[in-house]
Amino acid sequence: MSTQAAPPSGRVVTLTANPSLDRTLTLPGPLERGGVVRLAPSATEPGGKGVNVARAIAAAGGDVVTVLPAADDDPIVAALHRLGLPLATVPVTTPVRTNYTLAEPDGTTTKLNEPGAALDPDTRTALAAVLHRYAQGARWVVLSGSLPPGTPVDWYADLVRALRDTGARIAVDTSEAPLLALLTAGPDAVPDLLKPNAEELAQLAGVPEAELVADRDAALAAVGTLHERGVAEVLLTLGAEGALLSSAEGVWSAAPPPIAVRSTVGAGDCSLAGHLLAHLAGAPPAERLRFAVAYGAASASLPGSAVPTPAQVDGPAVRVTAGLSGSTTPPSTAPVPAAGRDVR
Repeated sequence: MSTQAAPPSGRVVTLTANPSLDRTLTLPGPLERGGVVRLAPSATEPGGKGVNVARAIAAAGGDVVTVLPAADDDPIVAALHRLGLPLATVPVTTPVRTNYTLAEPDGTTTKLNEPGAALDPDTRTALAAVLHRYAQGARWVVLSGSLPPGTPVDWYADLVRALRDTGARIAVDTSEAPLLALLTAGPDAVPDLLKPNAEELAQLAGVPEAELVADRDAALAAVGTLHERGVAEVLLTLGAEGALLSSAEGVWSAAPPPIAVRSTVGAGDCSLAGHLLAHLAGAPPAERLRFAVAYGAASASLPGSAVPTPAQVDGPAVRVTAGLSGSTTPPSTAPVPAAGRDVR
C-alpha cells in the first residue's frame, strides 16, 4: 500500500449529463439464457461516469462537485446526499435511468443500459451555466459519459470552448459519435486530457482493437494521432493489460498488479480519478499513471460499481515503465492522495 500520503489540493467538477442508478445483479454461476436464476444479494448505487469519478475523488478526501440533471426527489439525489457527495442539479421531470449489471462469479459483467431521458435546449443551457459557475477556480473539469438521447453530438465540444475562460483543465471521457465530434471540432474544442479505452482508440485510428492491445507501438502511433489534433495528454486504459500515458513530457506504460476481478464496471472512471488525484497532489506523470492503474485495479476487485478508498489502492504494486521498453520506474516519494471517508 501507499507509504506516504498528502491530501489532494484543488477542486474537481464533473458533469454527468446521462446519470444512472446502477443496479448490480450478482449471479450464482454463469448466465444461462432461458433459465431461472436465483440471485445473490444485489446492490444499487448512484452512477454514470462523471458520478463515479466524483465518488472516487470524494473517497480520497478531495474537493469535488458533480453536476447532473435530476429532480430534487429523484432517488439518485437522495443516494448522493447519503454519501455526502456535493452536487449541483438542474431539475428535470423524467426519472434518472437505471442501468443493470449482470455479474458472474468469474468477473464477467454484462451491462444492460437504459437510454436515459432527453434534455431539451433550456436544460442543456442550464447545465452548461451551472458547470461554468463551479468551474471557476477549479483545477479540473471532467466531461464524462454518454450523451442523453437527442443531444447534439458536438455538445462536449461546445462545452470545452465555453469552459476555456475558467482556467480549469478539461478532461473528457466519452465514446462513439460524441468522441468523434469532439476531435473534429477544431483546436479550440480539444480537451487537455483524453481518456480513451482500446475500443475507442481503435475506432478513432481505424485499426483493430486487438492490434492496439497486443502491439504497444501500434497503440502509441494511434495515440500520436490524438496529439496531432491538439490533445496534450492521453491516458489510454487497456483493461487487464494496464494503461499508457502520453504527453509532451514523455510516454509511460504500466501493468496492474494481479487481482481477482469481481466487476469491471466503473474501473475506467476510477482510473481517471486516480490520475486526477495524483495530479492534484503534485505527482509527476509516471506517478499519475501508477495511480490511474492502481485505482482501476482496485475498482475491478470490488463488487458492482463500488469505488475504492486510497487504503484499498496498492500503488507500489503497479509496474511503470518509461517509454514502451525502457527501465521500470520504482515508486517515488511524491505525495499521493490521503485516505478519506469510504463512500461505498
